[in-house]
Amino acid sequence: MQKLIEGVHYFQNIGFRQQKELFERLAAGQSPEACFITCSDSRIDPTLITNAKPGQLFIVRNAGNVIPCYGTQNNGELAAVEFAVGVLGVKDIIVCGHTHCGAMKGVLHPESLSALPTLKSWLSHCDATAEIIRDHYGHLSGEELYTATAEENVLVQMEHLRTLPVIASRASRGLINLHGWMYKFETGEVFVYDSAIGQFEKIGEDNGLGIK
Repeated sequence: MQKLIEGVHYFQNIGFRQQKELFERLAAGQSPEACFITCSDSRIDPTLITNAKPGQLFIVRNAGNVIPCYGTQNNGELAAVEFAVGVLGVKDIIVCGHTHCGAMKGVLHPESLSALPTLKSWLSHCDATAEIIRDHYGHLSGEELYTATAEENVLVQMEHLRTLPVIASRASRGLINLHGWMYKFETGEVFVYDSAIGQFEKIGEDNGLGIK
């Protein structure tokens, strides 16, 4: 905790002053460029990997970057997305998974979560992910299997997003874009899902996605 407290002092005395005008503008309201949905894993920092400043990302985080379907009780995730889209006018939503995801290991091995009943229940929103992996990825093992699970889970959660009425309505008119990303811890690479070829392609390459 001491390092965090020291960090607060540093921010108040140096960091805040360096961006004082920005924070004063943000006090009047927010207009984020995107809603960024990702895992609670401490190793992933949305603002760091996108080089975003305060006010640019509306961030939603939880174990496994999960979005329960519309109609689920106490759905804080969709409530946050609904606010981002319906009130703040966000037009781009990113679902970002990552390598070495402990939640995805729990999805594949629910028996390992017997002492974590709340987490086990939460990851039931990834049941479709588990079914896809069982049906199509029996040839993989180890980290390759976990990475494939994380990738498929990104796509499943994007489908869950489409059950939200405000997104379904805008998507039907081409007014909102859903993006699937994967972040690789060990290299810092980010991959974006290309629906045309059904694969994740690295951002930074000339891959026809318009992203270099």
